[in-house]
Amino acid sequence: MKIALHWLTAALVLGAPLPLPAQSIDTTVYSSLRWRNTGPLRGGRSVAAAGSQARPNEYWMGTTGGGVFKTTDGGVNWTPASDRYFGGTIGAIAVAESNPDIVYVGGGEFPIRGNTSHGDGVYKTTDAGRTWQYMGLVETRHIGKIRVHPRNPDLVYVAALGQVFGASPERGIYKSTDGGRSWRRVLFRNDSTGAIDL
Repeated sequence: MKIALHWLTAALVLGAPLPLPAQSIDTTVYSSLRWRNTGPLRGGRSVAAAGSQARPNEYWMGTTGGGVFKTTDGGVNWTPASDRYFGGTIGAIAVAESNPDIVYVGGGEFPIRGNTSHGDGVYKTTDAGRTWQYMGLVETRHIGKIRVHPRNPDLVYVAALGQVFGASPERGIYKSTDGGRSWRRVLFRNDSTGAIDL
């Protein structure tokens, strides 16, 4: 008992974390849950998905080779959102919290494998996917993450991996303050170090 009290005193004085008592989880609570496929049935693999708190049933999904899909009913139905504007492989999607009609999409998958598909930069919609504009950064090739300021949809950051199988001077973190019309690289380590998250 004396040893235990000394340990407790030392932990409190030094600010060390105290161990928590073991907790058991009642797995029967989850026994009635069932997985379901929310589709789209032939969408292929996906590494990009995004939504907005303002629209709890609206989600965007980026596929590898199939462009962007959108659901407005929580995944029951999906429709192609980028057809006629762009397609290919999508690595990042970001919805502006201040205006969920504004969505940024970055091309190129970032999980590296033997056969990975590159993209051609950033696209943006301001009307919930009815039309899209190309916003540049074509040489970044693989965009892993896009972040939009929660109150200013024109302030955007992009994490770019760059060309996968060789040196790439376009790697790094890019920033736009005008909604993607122009970009400035704000972080660059070297041509062999890219970014995939923010």
